[in-house]
Order: sequence, then C-alpha cells, then structure tokens
Amino acid sequence: MRYFASVYITLLLLTGGFRLSAQEAAGSSERLQKHIEYLASEQLAGRKAGTPGDSMAAAYIRDQFRAAGATLMLHEGYQYFSLVADVKAGEKNSFTAGGRIFTSEKDFQPFSFSASAGAVAPLVFAGFGIAGESGELKWDDFSGIDVRDKWVMALRGDPEPDNPNSAFIPLATDRAKALSARDRGAAGLLLVSPSSIERSDRTIDIAFDKSVSDAGIPVVSITRNLAAFLLGLPGSAVDSLEKSMLTGRKSINFAGNLEVSVTTEVIRSKVTSRNVVAVIPGSDPLLKDEFIVIGAHYDHLGMGGPGSGSRMIDTTAVHAGADDNASGVASLIELACWFGQQGINRGRSIVFVAFGAEEMGLLGSRHFVSDPPFSLKSVKAMINMDMVGRLKTDEPVVTIAGTGTFTVADSLLNIVASGRPFEVKRSPDGYGPSDHAAFYGEGIPVLFVSTGAHADYHTPYDLPERINAAGQQQVTDFIASLIKELSRLTPAPVFSESGSRQQAGHYGRNLKVTLGIMPDVSGAETSGGMKVESVRKDGPAALSGMVKGDIIVAINGLPVANVYDYMGRMGKLNPGDRVNIEVIRNGNREILIVQL
Repeated sequence: MRYFASVYITLLLLTGGFRLSAQEAAGSSERLQKHIEYLASEQLAGRKAGTPGDSMAAAYIRDQFRAAGATLMLHEGYQYFSLVADVKAGEKNSFTAGGRIFTSEKDFQPFSFSASAGAVAPLVFAGFGIAGESGELKWDDFSGIDVRDKWVMALRGDPEPDNPNSAFIPLATDRAKALSARDRGAAGLLLVSPSSIERSDRTIDIAFDKSVSDAGIPVVSITRNLAAFLLGLPGSAVDSLEKSMLTGRKSINFAGNLEVSVTTEVIRSKVTSRNVVAVIPGSDPLLKDEFIVIGAHYDHLGMGGPGSGSRMIDTTAVHAGADDNASGVASLIELACWFGQQGINRGRSIVFVAFGAEEMGLLGSRHFVSDPPFSLKSVKAMINMDMVGRLKTDEPVVTIAGTGTFTVADSLLNIVASGRPFEVKRSPDGYGPSDHAAFYGEGIPVLFVSTGAHADYHTPYDLPERINAAGQQQVTDFIASLIKELSRLTPAPVFSESGSRQQAGHYGRNLKVTLGIMPDVSGAETSGGMKVESVRKDGPAALSGMVKGDIIVAINGLPVANVYDYMGRMGKLNPGDRVNIEVIRNGNREILIVQL
C-alpha cells in the first residue's frame, strides 16, 4: 500500500504538479486583509464565544462559504453547541457553624461545579476523600464512618504525592472526590488545601473549572483556618493531619462535634455558539466519499479581563484577534473560494470548518468530533490553521506540527515546501494547543500550520494593520497545494501515533501539571525572572520551543520574579490548560504557547 503513495509522490516531484501557478494562487492579499479587517473590527468586539460578535462572525463566514460555491452542512451551515460562558457565586452563599458566621470568598467559596443547594448537617472528617488501592497500598477514607446526610471534610491531594504513577491520581481530582462523597449519600463536601498544595491559606477561585454540569451536591472550598475551627483543633491541624496520614501510610477519619449549615449558589451563564461547516465535493468517484477537513477557529477573547486568557488582565479593551485567529479564518475562506472553482482537480471531498469556542478549551472541535456530520473513519486528514498572518519578513518561517501523525508526511512536505519563500520547520507531535488536537485524539492524521506567536498575542494589540497580508497569501498558497495533494493521495494517509493522544498531567501533586523543565531554584544567576536549567525532551516546554537558558518572566501575563512565583503560578494551572509563557532569550522577549 505504501508503495503506491511513494510512486505518487515521486511523480509529483518529477512533474512539478504539486505547485499552484501564479495565475491560480489561492486567495489574494487584498481579500485576506478585507476578511481580517471585518472579523477583527470593533463591531465584533473580540468575538468571544456566545456573544453577538461571535454570531456576527459566524454569519459572515457562512455567507462567504456560500458565495464560494460550497455546500452548507447541518443546520444551514451551523453546528450548534452550548457552553458555560461565565461562572460566578450568587448572593445566597452562606456558612455558619458553632455560632459563627463566615464570609464568602474569604473563608469559603463554592466550586464552579458545585450544585446550588443547602444543608444543615453534622460534620465528618474523611482523610483525602479517597477509597482505592495503588500497588500494595490499600486506602479507604470512608472505612468505619457513616457519611450519609453529613458534611464530609477532606483534604485535597492523595496518599502518594511523590508517586507519578499512583493509581490514586484519577481518584484525587476535586470532581472525583465529590462523586465519591455523593455516591455515599453525603449532604455535601468541604475541601481544604494543605500548604503542600496551596501555600497561602485561601479559597479556590470559582472560575477554576467552567463546566456545564454540576456535581449533584454542594462542594465548597474552605480555608485551613476554617477547617481547624470546624474540627476543634489548632490552626496547624490540616497540615498535621496530612503529615500523619502520609507518614503512617494510613487514613484518618472521625466525626466532628459541630453542626454545619451551608447554602451554595453558583450561577452559570450558559450560551450557544456554533461551528460553521461547508463541503466542496470531490471530483474523483472513487475518493469523493472520503474527506479532508480544513479548520480554523474564529472566536477570540472579547473584551479581555481576568479569566479571559488575556495577557493584559487588568486592561478591558477589545481583543481584536487579527492574527489569532481572524487570519486562519481568512485563509479558510479563500481556500474554499479557490477549491470551489470549476476545473480544480480535487479527489476527496474537502470540508471547511470554522470552529467556535476554541479559546475556551477547544469546545467547538471537540463537539465536532463527538457529533460529526459523517463517520470519522471517512476523514483521512485534518489541517488546522491558527495564527498564520504574521510571517516574518526578515526570517520567514512557517511551522508545521503533526508531521509524525501519518506516513509519507515528510515526503509530501519536502515536495510541497520546495521553492517557497519561507522556511518550513516541522514538529512530529500531533497533540498541541489548537483544534487539531481533537482530531488527533480520534486517530486522524493532522497537520497544524502557524507562523508563530508574537508579543501582541492575547493582547489588544493584535490588530489588522499588523498582519503581513502578502506573507499570509504565500502561506495560504502553500496550504492549498498541500490540500490538493492530500485530496488525491492514494492510498490515503495512514495514521501514526506521535505524542500522547490524551491530555497529559494529573492532580494531586505539589503542582498539578509540569512543564518538563528543571528550574534554577537558587536564583543566583537571575533577577526578575526564573532561569530554565534544563528542558526534558518531548515535554510540554520542549514542544513549545523553550530551551535551556530561557528566563521565564511571566505566565499568562502574571509576573514571575523567582522560583517561588513560578511555583505559585503553576500551582493554579490544570491538565489540558493552554498557557502563554514569556521568556527572555538572548536579551529578547519571546512568547511561547504551551499545552499542558
């Protein structure tokens, strides 16, 4: 089977049939710029998922697909899905015990996945809130106690914090503990962070987990001071209990003496967004029932602010997202126009998808692969474009990730990239910080095209006038050639796993996630940042381009002055998060996008 693909590629090389001529270039710089100017306009207010600007962007893309001659799929081109746009605490949250009234946010805070409910009930302490075994260690924090109709207090973390392969890891997430308590009939769950997990004694931010569904019971974050009061123990009780359990390798549980009255109110703002989907049928009767998916996300950060992903968290302003990712959508539209022309030899059908809510966690692409308009087995490859509008003029480089996800990828790229006015850098890994990750997780070959991050990334300064439209036209032309040949490649690309197909990382350690670096813990060589002493091969940092000697100065726009700042910032991140990290390298500031 691979023999025929090799022969096909050899013929391409000999005939030069892989290149588009100047007369049939895929899109023009003027049209690309026009699309970007509309999508990144003040009128669309940053295209945050679920907002009017989001809907206007989707309508514009759909109209462009229709004008290109593509056939709209699903609901007149839309694939709807719901999401939680915001989670906040309501005004009815209350907590009383032992004749004292405690303060919301300061002393307690419902988790974002807490049910809105209330209960007056006795209290029991149940260790880590875990029941299971890891190797020879058997653990049951519920043994010998009845938690039915009671408030359960448990420590965040697990019995094996130093074992990266512990079987307790999936049991130690906040949600998993809520499920365990609910299954045992608990009235609710109070979770407290030992200082090994959270150095400062404060509650968990309610925006920690923006999930559509709740846990079915009230789940509340409490401080160590409040926990000690409820247990009738000294202020250091929480850390002492954790130390005793870890040292003795044995659970501790007991009934408290207080009755606890708690009411939780969590307000989830649910909104609707959509993917925009259209198809141009293939021209080969033997291949037209197979698909090549071309994608780009169209949403961005709206007006910015805390929790938005903005690197300027204290600035409320339109985050236009001209490069991220109006540029990718502009190329998507122009590719649809080019392939919609008569006479273009496209073997397989080409599906164009503008994904919604990528910035909120790849929600649109995940919805697409979970409810596809056709069998995913018929999808032979997926190409994703994210930030393709800032091709550098001095050292033009296009990055292609996913080259290890299918056979003959490198050979095909060798041909299609030949003679281009830019260098093509490659990364084999299929999992990354954009929508192609959802397809790679389903065993579909992927390629991720980008011209890279820059200082304007996730700020209000990612503006249309900073786009290199001429460079983007060259990149779009390159992608068109790649799509054309993938659509005709026989046999189809064969999937090859290259990097984890699941989000790596876990909860229950000093850090829930890791960059895969060795930090400079002394700080002797650095002021105003944290030096990277080494980078683990194939770790998240290495895949983002971080190198030994980089000095990390900010994470998600928040300053990092030393290793303690670094640990604090990382301690608030979760598996699957996409993080922007600012580093100083050779005196220059660089922006790296890291998928945890």
